[in-house]
Amino acid sequence: MSSASEKKLKNQLVQVSGLPVPKVEKLPEDLKKYFRVCEEKLGFIPNVLRAFSLIPEKLRTFNIKYNELMLSEDSPLSRLEKEMIAVVVSSYNHCVYCITSHSQSVRELSGDPILADILVTNYRVAQLSARQRVILDYAWKMTSIPQEVCEVDRQVLSDFGFKAEEIFEINDVIAYFNYTNRMTHGIGIEPNKEYFGMNR
Repeated sequence: MSSASEKKLKNQLVQVSGLPVPKVEKLPEDLKKYFRVCEEKLGFIPNVLRAFSLIPEKLRTFNIKYNELMLSEDSPLSRLEKEMIAVVVSSYNHCVYCITSHSQSVRELSGDPILADILVTNYRVAQLSARQRVILDYAWKMTSIPQEVCEVDRQVLSDFGFKAEEIFEINDVIAYFNYTNRMTHGIGIEPNKEYFGMNR
């Protein structure tokens, strides 16, 4: 590979956000502490958090919703199921940041890097459980043609055995990642390079 090509590759993903990103030392104390925890656990601060820190209260709200939705032990869905939804929704929306970060989470939680890559490209050919396939089929439809989702689709979930609370949670996760995908596109957040090599 020529030196020019190598330089071009190194210049991929060089920005955190298309909007100004505050310096960490200028942030409120609670957010500086939170970022230190991120660095201790991950070795880096996810760019989405740095981008949202432009408006500190938005970052706090973002974190509260993410933690409640994705990390709660009381959720009727497993964390892997929710991360799989995140990848499939983000794949349809071509969201590079969320595809990169959440496919890493699928690799970590499933121990299967091939599964994560297949979910990104075409979840329909992945080796999935019947439960996972029903969830992801619904997530794809809710993302691609939400105006056509109707009682028939909810009945499919119900007939499979999902309770009302589980159906609500599935929709909440789908809606959340459609939101984050659009925010990421809109303000130009790029993924941290570290995600690409994790759990391979």
